[in-house]
Amino acid sequence: MERLIAGNVVLPILFVALGSPAWAQAAVPPAETQRPAKVAIKAGRLLDVRSGQAASGVVILVEGDRIVSVGGAVPSGVSVIDLSGLTVLPGLIDAHDHIMGDLKDLSSTAALRMSAPQAAIWGVHNLQVMLDHGFTGMRDACEDAGWAYGQVALRNSVAKGLIRGPRMTVAGNCISLTGGHGDEDVLAPDRALGRLPNIADTVDQMDIAVRHDIKFGADWIKLMATGGVGDPTSDFRVQELSEAQMARAVEVAHRAGKRVMAHAEGTEGIKAAVRAGVDSIEHGTCLDEEGAALLAGRGTWLVPTLETFQRGAVVAASLGADAASVTKMKAILPMQRSGFERALKHNVRIAYGVDDDADYVSNEFGALVRGGMSPLDAIRAATVNAAELLGWTKDAGTVEAGKLADLVAVDGDPLADIDAMERVVFVMKGGEVVRNDTARPR
Repeated sequence: MERLIAGNVVLPILFVALGSPAWAQAAVPPAETQRPAKVAIKAGRLLDVRSGQAASGVVILVEGDRIVSVGGAVPSGVSVIDLSGLTVLPGLIDAHDHIMGDLKDLSSTAALRMSAPQAAIWGVHNLQVMLDHGFTGMRDACEDAGWAYGQVALRNSVAKGLIRGPRMTVAGNCISLTGGHGDEDVLAPDRALGRLPNIADTVDQMDIAVRHDIKFGADWIKLMATGGVGDPTSDFRVQELSEAQMARAVEVAHRAGKRVMAHAEGTEGIKAAVRAGVDSIEHGTCLDEEGAALLAGRGTWLVPTLETFQRGAVVAASLGADAASVTKMKAILPMQRSGFERALKHNVRIAYGVDDDADYVSNEFGALVRGGMSPLDAIRAATVNAAELLGWTKDAGTVEAGKLADLVAVDGDPLADIDAMERVVFVMKGGEVVRNDTARPR
């Protein structure tokens, strides 16, 4: 019932549902996805990502959103998903990506030309693409011009079941110096934006930027330790945030129970970020011997994002990247291989990260192997390693009783042919089948 007030007279008005237009009727929430009480999955080959051993004909029993048992026979009366002839692995985790906006637009003004609602809708699309590729978990590594914290809204919406996508943990804004790699104001000085909340030019300003991200729901704090290649102004070789600034960010974040990731491509910036106590280094492209030893000694994670640099040097100009960015992409690429080889030599802990277009989310496996990793270690980077980095080992990263029923099946043997990781034909997230191509010709 609503009331219409006319002068001093209050008149009740009744809306009758039968004859009212659609917009006047109460919205009905979507029905919850119905999962069978129990389902048995027959894996042609089940890969144990810890040991590297693959067992044939293994039955995985799932109840609700959890794995009940691995091995044994199919219980009577339980429905069966037959994945014979396929290799089954844990759900995959991308520990470095950016999901909001049109990820095929590499121009420096892309974020400024897109509204926050449109960027979030692109995020919904990109998350669905990632999930269809077998990635049941991901970390958003900060968003360009993400002042509205759309990545936080996406994380919460996935958790509530409002949208379909991987489980998410998210960084806030990309905390940067004025004019640094995370300064999204690329306009002329007489057209400049007001001061943005991710800019920190002093140690004290770092407190404010970090607290701003924490206030609005960030799980991770993202620091721009060095310049980068994706902007038209910074130099990837140059350290930007000072070690003191980064140490303050770590102090404030850790005190609040949050963790810190650092974009770091130049040699000195990598080492300064590690000494400052960050939890993970992103890219680490120009890593030297001292830096690799420092990462290994402190147990700091490295997320190398190899493939995006390799692809970017070829296609970036056609996707609208500024000429200065394209030049930097070509200049940094020769440094990538030697830096990654040093990380492998020092047994640095490595997790999987893609850094860009969701359509290419599986391509990093091949890049890691071409860079010197074994296929098994590349798979570990996207499963057990990524789960450890993100603090998800209780629920994800391996196929074990008690863990979430996040399962992926690929066509082929990825230990013999890493490209099999690009041939995902089955995806289960939390006991719900979100992709099943097994009935289609392969």
